[in-house]
Amino acid sequence: MSAEPDGPEDRLRRFATIWSRAVYPVTSTAATRPEFEERLLPVARRLSEALRARSFDAEAGREAGAALVEAHCTDPEALSRTLDCVDAYLVLYCGDEDGDRETLRARSARLQHAMAAGFARALRERTLAEQEAIAKAALQAQGVVAQALHATETRFRAVFEGAAIGIGIADLDGNVLQVNGALTRMFGLTEQALLGRNVRDWTHPDDAPQTWRLYEELVSGEREHYHVEKAFYRPDGTVLWTNLTVSLLRDADGEPHYQLALMEDTTERRLLNLRLRYEATHDALTGLPNRTFFFERLEKALAAGPGQRFGLCYLDLDGFKTVNDSLGHAAGDRLLVEVADRLQSCATAPGEMVARLGGDEFVALTTGTDTRRSVDELAGRIMNALLAPISIDGRELTVRGSIGIVEGSAGERSAAEVLRSADITMYRAKAAGGNRFELADPEADARAITRHGLTTALPTALDRGEFFIEYQPLVHLGDGSVRGAEALVRWLHPQHGVLSPDRFIPLAEHTGLIVPLGRWVLEQSVRQARAWRDANGGDALGPLRINVNLSPCQLTHPGLVQDTVEILERTGVAPDALCLEVTESALIGADDDLLKPLRRLAEMGVDIALDDFGTGYSNLANLRRLPVSVLKLDRSFTQSMQQFPADPVDLKIVEGIVSLAHSLDLAVTVEGVETGAQAEQLRILGCDTAQGWYYARPGPPERLHELALADATG
Repeated sequence: MSAEPDGPEDRLRRFATIWSRAVYPVTSTAATRPEFEERLLPVARRLSEALRARSFDAEAGREAGAALVEAHCTDPEALSRTLDCVDAYLVLYCGDEDGDRETLRARSARLQHAMAAGFARALRERTLAEQEAIAKAALQAQGVVAQALHATETRFRAVFEGAAIGIGIADLDGNVLQVNGALTRMFGLTEQALLGRNVRDWTHPDDAPQTWRLYEELVSGEREHYHVEKAFYRPDGTVLWTNLTVSLLRDADGEPHYQLALMEDTTERRLLNLRLRYEATHDALTGLPNRTFFFERLEKALAAGPGQRFGLCYLDLDGFKTVNDSLGHAAGDRLLVEVADRLQSCATAPGEMVARLGGDEFVALTTGTDTRRSVDELAGRIMNALLAPISIDGRELTVRGSIGIVEGSAGERSAAEVLRSADITMYRAKAAGGNRFELADPEADARAITRHGLTTALPTALDRGEFFIEYQPLVHLGDGSVRGAEALVRWLHPQHGVLSPDRFIPLAEHTGLIVPLGRWVLEQSVRQARAWRDANGGDALGPLRINVNLSPCQLTHPGLVQDTVEILERTGVAPDALCLEVTESALIGADDDLLKPLRRLAEMGVDIALDDFGTGYSNLANLRRLPVSVLKLDRSFTQSMQQFPADPVDLKIVEGIVSLAHSLDLAVTVEGVETGAQAEQLRILGCDTAQGWYYARPGPPERLHELALADATG
């Protein structure tokens, strides 16, 4: 067995060799086979470049098809062999080894379609040139009948009978007078069977609307010629497709006299185009209509007239990735094929179809006047079809799916909007536990679209300076003095106004932007602490402390300690002026690797506060191993203290937590203080500091400085 070609040029030449060997036997050329191969080589190179180009260029395929005609490969078998060769070997020899094979195969199919179109166009142009020569010969033959009838008749017969295309002559009433052998072979009839037929009898249901209008204009002398694609019935019931050119023949005085029909048999080429169209609009794995075909049907359904409605089911399999990861992609493909078969059996009613969008995503569409009921029934049939286990490699796999349903009137939304709504609804069903279907909710769609918009705007928002920080005072419960503040980041969005952290912090954590955003908040807050210290002029009460929240993502970032140290050194702020707040839930079950950076910061003098304490169901004994110096009680423990008398159970719980914290040398801060009664009760229970609207809402840094000055002079 010979070795495979080494370089791209070798593989390209191998492809050209295979191509030339396939096509040469059916090519009318005086060139040798090697010479013919050299002629095909630049065409192969152009196809190779188009296959691997960044964007698809159909012109490359059309040029390749035209090159075949130019190389005298006009036999339909030459085109068929060429397309088979391109389909089998172009990706193999000319595709990138690291490229996506499925994408390259799709690109190759589109190139084949373009080649067929280019071949047809070039052959048609060549045929029209031949037709014009024939027409001129016919006219010339009629014009010199009186001078040299015998010679002219001989020449005309040679052209008429020797032409490769079908030729027929009829009078202006449509009665067929003469036909050549090529035409009789196309129709599968004898010459006698064709003579005497009337052109108007050859109607076909697929005739273009303008076909017979053009014919009437021609026989009346208003038009000299026309060209259409037309179908004819053969005696055996099959259909003959032709490129038909009809010309008007005038006598010596310029009066209409005959009509000349020239026919090119395009049946095989049309069947090839239909096959290529099928491959371009159907999924290669499952045989279902693909995304392209589905969008065509959906757009057609949405463009239907008044009173028409549509229903769309968007299905995504639950846990399909696990099948691929555990059993391999081959097993996953077999699973998809079985699912596709089951879905196909669910959509058999008129106006229903199923398509595969890609991966494990499928859609089912129903149309009509009452899709509110039918789309629910369709979704139910799909869910029931997935109930039975699927056997793959001896394993019984249970398949479940999440479905998003969109139903509505035609003409209200675009196809892209409908699919986006269905996609959002499907993910809502998946988030609710999966194995269910949900109906689209415009309000939920709007929220999801807003979240997506915020997510995409986050990266540039930091660069554009759209974030700012507000500060909420931390007040000492013993003497009422301001001891510091918690930094709370806000987003001044150009469209949505000021957004609170709960609107964008989860999005920042999901995208990873929380790390640079958190670093920015830390630096701005520490700089503000330095500004407060300078403004206080070294007040005896000491510098105002700053509390900054850390997200779980920041805790695991390797640069946390170094960033904190650099910021403190650059601003000249002592570590004990900074307190980093970490939620209790982030430290539940934390191992030593996660706690190591917090321990290093605590050893430097930075306070670590355990935020939202009491909501994470952690073991109180774990407090001993955590490097924390402050407990921040969640507001849920102190809400009852707004009433009088306070809930005795809550009082006991808070009293116990404070006692435990103090025994471990931990300070206690309380959040959400809104009344004076709350503040007094918490002071009696021994809490150290508090924050809440009773003291001040979050605001600009100047307000905190004013409060601190008021305490110092009060």
